[in-house]
Amino acid sequence: MSLTSPSAPPAWRDLLGREHLGAAIVLAGGVLVGAINIYLAASLLPTAVADLGGASFYAWNMTIYLVAMVIATMLTGRLLFRRGNVGAYLLGFATFSAGSLACAVSPAMAVLLVSRGVQGLGAGLLSGLGFAVIRAALPARLWTRGTALMSAMYGVGNFAGPAIGGLFAQFGSWRPAFAAMAVIGAGCGAIVPRVLPPSGRGDGRAPIPAGSLLLVTTAAGAVSVAGVVAGTLAKAAGIAVALLLMAGFVVHERRSELRVLPRTTYQRGSSLKWVYLTLGLLAFGVAVESFLPLFGQRLAGLPPLVAGFFAAAISLGWSLTQIGGSSVTGHRAVRRLRVFGPVLLAAGLLLQGLLQRADTPSWLVLVWVPVLFVAGAGIGLAYPHLSVAAMSSTRDPEEGGRAAAAIATVTSLSIAFGTAVGGVLVNLGGASMLDSARYALFGIAIICAIGALTAHAANRTSS
Repeated sequence: MSLTSPSAPPAWRDLLGREHLGAAIVLAGGVLVGAINIYLAASLLPTAVADLGGASFYAWNMTIYLVAMVIATMLTGRLLFRRGNVGAYLLGFATFSAGSLACAVSPAMAVLLVSRGVQGLGAGLLSGLGFAVIRAALPARLWTRGTALMSAMYGVGNFAGPAIGGLFAQFGSWRPAFAAMAVIGAGCGAIVPRVLPPSGRGDGRAPIPAGSLLLVTTAAGAVSVAGVVAGTLAKAAGIAVALLLMAGFVVHERRSELRVLPRTTYQRGSSLKWVYLTLGLLAFGVAVESFLPLFGQRLAGLPPLVAGFFAAAISLGWSLTQIGGSSVTGHRAVRRLRVFGPVLLAAGLLLQGLLQRADTPSWLVLVWVPVLFVAGAGIGLAYPHLSVAAMSSTRDPEEGGRAAAAIATVTSLSIAFGTAVGGVLVNLGGASMLDSARYALFGIAIICAIGALTAHAANRTSS
């Protein structure tokens, strides 16, 4: 089957008009609240630690949240089987809101960590459901627009999370920020029964791919630990363990009848594995945002708030470019965008690395912003078309739902891997922040450039 976007996608007003607006809000809102909370806590944690203590567990807030997200995205298919579209979404929003509310009232750091895990489970379910339920919630002609809107929410969340968290932290109030997220989640959940089409529930028990789930969860844990431990060697060891576990995951999936990814992924000549790899390499580049505020503060003397917004230029480029990029319909043009996206992302990061200077002058800082915007645009040009390629890889509804839900799993896991690898590269610079910045930007650029090769392989095998 040809993995191409549906021809002649309609205008944005067709997606955001009265008929489909409610579904679009639920699908995009579920992805957005999860994306916001990845970085929301990072801005709030200094204030929370001052209130609760537990500074030694500072980094685990992000680790637990990301691991929980990865686990939950892998359970999306089973949840849909058991509860249907409406029931699955209600559970996702309820879990997220309960976790957010628990964060808001946490009396100690240990409780906050557990609450972040619950919040991450809800966010992961909502991210996975967004890509899985779009097949039923929207007609095929709107899939490209719908996936563009949802994937843009990752970029919007990366921009809005630090901003919202910083605003609440500015006034020393971290608890209301989590309470606000609980209210937003509950509000989105309230409209679910009215805007999503119901679907049947399975009569039996949907089996859990326990082996695959255990391997990916352990890999996610290993790479998350690699991101928080001190020392280059320890970080490298964590990443190596995670890569071995992911290799074991692939071997297990190929042999098992119970899989996380569709069976098509492992068939000879299938382009789906190359689609997932390209999506993962694009998401890998997003991890640079975790380090750009540090580079901006240390090399250019930017205030923390300004450095945070400057780093969000990648997310801004990602989000805005998808609005125009999703309008491309021609078979050849779509195939070219899939390859050009990783090239543009890698080129932007490479140029950003070349522009790093000690005591960076103000005029050069202004050049950084459009360069990072262009890097993010590489993600925006390719991501929605690759997502639609995954969703349309099969006509089997169950396999199609699994293929779509895996997009969120691949994205979350790749961002976690990218953050850990970036940490290793930063450590290689030692006491020189300039060397650290160049190692991180050049290294991640080279890895992202591989996406052009995987995209080319996807195009070739789908011909």
